[in-house]
This record gives sequence, structure tokens and C-alpha cells, in this order.
Amino acid sequence: MKVVLFCGGYGMRMRNGTSDDVPKPMAMVGPRPLIWHVMRYYAHFGHTEFILCLGYGAHHIKDFFLNYEETTSNDFVLRGGRTELLSADIASWTITFVQTGIESPIGERLRRVRPHLEGDEMFLANYADVLTDAPLPEMIDNFARRDAGASMMVVPPQSSFHCVELGEDGLVGGITAVSELPLWENGGYFVLRQEVFDHIPENGDLVADGCAQLAKRGRLVAHQHRGFWKPTDTVKERAALDDAYARGDRPWAVWEHGGTGAGGPGSRAAARAGTA
Repeated sequence: MKVVLFCGGYGMRMRNGTSDDVPKPMAMVGPRPLIWHVMRYYAHFGHTEFILCLGYGAHHIKDFFLNYEETTSNDFVLRGGRTELLSADIASWTITFVQTGIESPIGERLRRVRPHLEGDEMFLANYADVLTDAPLPEMIDNFARRDAGASMMVVPPQSSFHCVELGEDGLVGGITAVSELPLWENGGYFVLRQEVFDHIPENGDLVADGCAQLAKRGRLVAHQHRGFWKPTDTVKERAALDDAYARGDRPWAVWEHGGTGAGGPGSRAAARAGTA
């Protein structure tokens, strides 16, 4: 199944006051950028056809893959000045790079790659900046059995704040952690059918327009995930993931935890990188 990755946003909260033009999916976690971790997740489950919706800082993403260095994350033998890889990351991947505009909202980015999805009843989509250990096959299978236009992974609220109940006299009636409320957040992992395009207007949004309209029609499914899920909206969140990686605490790296998917470690099929 093809995987659409939205990787063209500014990511202003990740800039830490700098003018660096590196897009958020290229922020480093360990020796590789976020987008690589997300793609390895999908590849582990056999989904190795990627469509990258490029925008701001696109050259950084292109350069990373055009000059990809397998030896950074794979064992190898150096013999007579020649490198022999003992395993490979992206050898089986097909990556299509599409410039979808600097200012385009996510829904418009999806609309602009629609020609690359022709003939695909279902496809996957992701913000390319959130890591999880969610059971992807289960998410896909559950959606495939449903008569719906889209599935959105949802997670419990991540905020550490508390909600305060106030009475008319200003007295506090109760205090509840946001994470304990019966609420769910958009987790950023989607399984979509072509139907979603019917509800995204020009310069529209995937969630606020496409998913919202499907929800009104009873055509949106939620996949609840209470396991590991971490966003990288801020420098602090990205740094926390980087520290966890260094400690070996990386539950999102499902490819390291036993078993391999079709695109997992050791794959030696030929790679193709398409440009659009």
C-alpha cells in the first residue's frame, strides 16, 4: 500500500529562534532524521512505496535520499577499499518526490499527489513527525472491513495540565488531569480511501475539511491507540526522543524488536527514486 508523507511545513516551533531552513521531518533522532524513522516503521510492515509531499526546505530531504549513506545504520565489510553491506535500509523502497507548494495546507498537498494514487482503493498517510509503536496491520485490517472513507488513529491527550471545574460561586468543584478526561487527539496516522478527495476543497485541510465532512456522514473510523506515541512539535520533544534513542529506549523502532517486514533489515531488492 502506498504511503503519503506530508513533509513540507515550516515547523516553526522546532526552530529554537534560528533561521535554519531544515523542515521538521529532517530533525535528527539518533543518527537519522524523523522522516527516516517513520518510513522504517511503514517498511517494516511491508509498505515501501512512498510519496513525499515536499514544500519548505525540500532540498534537504532530496539531498538526504539522493546521497543516502547505508553505512550509517548498517553493518558492513570494507575489503580492498570496497564496501560490502551486510544489511540495507532503503534498498527495497520506491520514493516519489513531489513539490506540493511552500504554503499549501495538508489537504491541498494531498490533492496535488492524487495522480500518483490512481488505481489505489486504499492508501496510507502520515505527518512524518510523530513516532509510534501502533499495530499498523491491525489498523489497516479493521478499516478494510468497514464501510468508511477514512480511518484516523487517535490517542489520549498528551497534555500534563489539569482541568478545573468551577461552580457559580467561584469554588473549585474538582480537578482532573487532561490525560484522564474521556477525550482523544488526532494521532496523525491515517488509512484513506479515494472518497476522501470528494471532501477536500482547493487549499483545504485533510482533517478540518476531509475528515470532518466524512465524520458528519458517519464515514470516519477512529483507531484507538494507548501505546507509545510521541509528537515532535517542539525542540524539547525532539530532544527527549533523541535522548531516548541514545539510551536504547526506542519502542517506535519496531524493526529492531524481532521479526522483519518486507522492507525490513537485510532487504537487497533494487531501489528506485522517482521525481515528479
